[in-house]
Amino acid sequence: MAIEKATGLPTAWMYSLRAVGTAAVLLAFSRAPLSTPPSRPLLSAALGAAVFALWVGPDVLFGPGYRHFWLFQNSVTGAAVSSIPAGLKGSLWFLALRTASCALLVPPVEELFWRGWLMRWIIDNDFFKVPLGAYQATAFWLVALMFAAEHGPYWEVGLATGIIYNWWMLRTRNLADCIVAHAVTNGLLSAYILSTGQFQYWL
Repeated sequence: MAIEKATGLPTAWMYSLRAVGTAAVLLAFSRAPLSTPPSRPLLSAALGAAVFALWVGPDVLFGPGYRHFWLFQNSVTGAAVSSIPAGLKGSLWFLALRTASCALLVPPVEELFWRGWLMRWIIDNDFFKVPLGAYQATAFWLVALMFAAEHGPYWEVGLATGIIYNWWMLRTRNLADCIVAHAVTNGLLSAYILSTGQFQYWL
């Protein structure tokens, strides 16, 4: 891989360093916005489980060929192919690290960015003036569309997920509730990947 050639470090080590670095940044700079506890933890967890079902539902219902349809696999979206080297798919240490990262690191990072910052920044560049969960149609739909684009060949479930998480932020006005929902989704998806070997969900 390009990263290995540039750094001389194996992919597993690069991933470990990235996970440690991300955790350090969260602890150093994001304690304040992450300090508020969730207001509806059980409902947030249930919502996260529903979003997980939404993610795997199309492939379960329509089979693996569904994701190869031109709407989902093309030069713009890419293909549903895992970025994990074959040699690491049998590494318990790496898989545990990847699962922990997906469930514990990705949710706060993405929720801080998408719904903690971007939704508010689109409304007003001085986003601190905008309360969490403030609604503006442009901000709501732009964030949902960009969240969809981030997920490449899974853009359609990414769009639905972005809409649901945005709606949950409007309902709860609490970043922690969105983090809980996101963490449950990612945790269940990781467990599904490990139990079925469908690593294509880890792009």
